[in-house]
Amino acid sequence: MTGDAGGGMDPLIAILSITTLLGAALVGGIFFAFSSFVMQALARRPVAEAMAAMQSINVVVLNPSFLGAFLGTALLSIAMLGIAYLHWGRPTATYFLAAALLYLLGTFLVTGLGNVPLNDQLAAVGVDAPGAEELWQHYLNRWTLWNHVRTAAALAAALMHSLGLLTLCKM
Repeated sequence: MTGDAGGGMDPLIAILSITTLLGAALVGGIFFAFSSFVMQALARRPVAEAMAAMQSINVVVLNPSFLGAFLGTALLSIAMLGIAYLHWGRPTATYFLAAALLYLLGTFLVTGLGNVPLNDQLAAVGVDAPGAEELWQHYLNRWTLWNHVRTAAALAAALMHSLGLLTLCKM
């Protein structure tokens, strides 16, 4: 890869972008699985069973492999924001900026402000508690909607990284 002034940084930028792309694609794929079949399968189960399963998923997901990918991609996205800023005049900057913002706002922030509060509400209610069925229906609809948003954002971030890398290769 060649480049303009500071072209010696291109391999590092490429490595960071590829790693961030893979993280965004992995996280997007996990969320895609929930949107395309996990939540639909849970919706077909009795409410108490579905709630218990999702409550269990929400505990088990807090593990080093998922959190490493999810949080690690957020940290790499912050680094890509810095790269976009430092190389603003380059054709790659807008792709890397878009990728970082899509992941940070559309995936990370949506998770924190949309899905996690719903998970907390679900965790606070027993599967046989009064109102559990109404809570589950609300949770199922709202959580899945937010999950569609974060899925699309993570996959769009991966696409923007791909376009940035293609542009970087042409420089």
